[in-house]
Amino acid sequence: MKKSVTVFILVFIIVTFAGAMYYLYSKNQEDPVVYQTEKPSVRTIVNKTVATGSIIPLEEVLIKPNISGVIEEIYVEGGDVLKANDLIAKIKVIPNLATLNQAKNAIQTAEIALNDEKRRYNRQKNLFDKGVISKEEMERAEVTFKQAEQSYNAAKQNYDIVKTGSTKGLGSSANTLIRSTVSGMVLEMPVEVGNQVIQSNNFNEGTTIAALADVNRMIFEGKVDESEVGKIKEGYPLEITVGAIENATFDAVLDYIAPKGKLENGAIQFEIKGTLHKADTTFIRAGLSANASIILSRADSVLSIKEALVQFDETTKKPFVEVKTGEKQFEKREIALGISDGLNVEVKEGLDENDEIKIWNKIKTM
Repeated sequence: MKKSVTVFILVFIIVTFAGAMYYLYSKNQEDPVVYQTEKPSVRTIVNKTVATGSIIPLEEVLIKPNISGVIEEIYVEGGDVLKANDLIAKIKVIPNLATLNQAKNAIQTAEIALNDEKRRYNRQKNLFDKGVISKEEMERAEVTFKQAEQSYNAAKQNYDIVKTGSTKGLGSSANTLIRSTVSGMVLEMPVEVGNQVIQSNNFNEGTTIAALADVNRMIFEGKVDESEVGKIKEGYPLEITVGAIENATFDAVLDYIAPKGKLENGAIQFEIKGTLHKADTTFIRAGLSANASIILSRADSVLSIKEALVQFDETTKKPFVEVKTGEKQFEKREIALGISDGLNVEVKEGLDENDEIKIWNKIKTM
């Protein structure tokens, strides 16, 4: 019995020893760890933030009628370039019956007053011819008669305006003729022939007949998050990219940052505006979506490395990299960093172009 136990123990020891030797042999056969390296490079680093928005005209003028009615004719369409006072549309007046009746009654009242003053004038003239009244009394009667005549003519003109929107003698000032008030391109014509329009007054904005703007004076209007608004200032340069225009970038200057933010989708957003500098003939349509890269800082032709190569000391929190000094040998070297664009970072001190930096956090391929 004791002999069997002894044999079992010896066999177990031999098997365990053989397994350990095989494990050590397998480990020795594995390839040694080889670290890859990268060298610093000279590049331009731009630190920027991006705002989303759209391209809109600096000034957009809405043309509204000063009389209510129905669109009878339209003379322009979107895309036409107009000068100030160019004809846009014509309105056919649909008179209000109550107002029309009042204007008609005003004519009759003024006619009665005119006939009365005419009889008085003729009577005074006869008396003046006979030498009964003075010249002063005659002149007073003449003035009163002419005033009554003027009131009668004014009542008739008012009746014509109420009925047709125009009257004899107004010419280009007729309310029914809608003209452009500024020079610019027609952005849109939101009305069509037959549409009813409402006049613009103190109580109503009125119906928009046309929208005009100078398309050579465009701005970017967008929004930035509250986390970014503290990093930007008025006067910062912008790089505008328009989604509908490929391979084109437009320069602009940030000239407005809203003093108050608005809550949108759970985040505070601040409105910004930037004036575009169009140095070429590219036509940018109003309302196109665009992105604005706000340049916070820039370093041209500086020594840089990838941010993934940078490590930080656990105690001092200072940045460092591991620089190759020999075959499989690296030394720790502290560096001074500059601006970063999120992928690459400027190296101010500690490295030169010939140094080889260990890629310490490279993801292994499975």
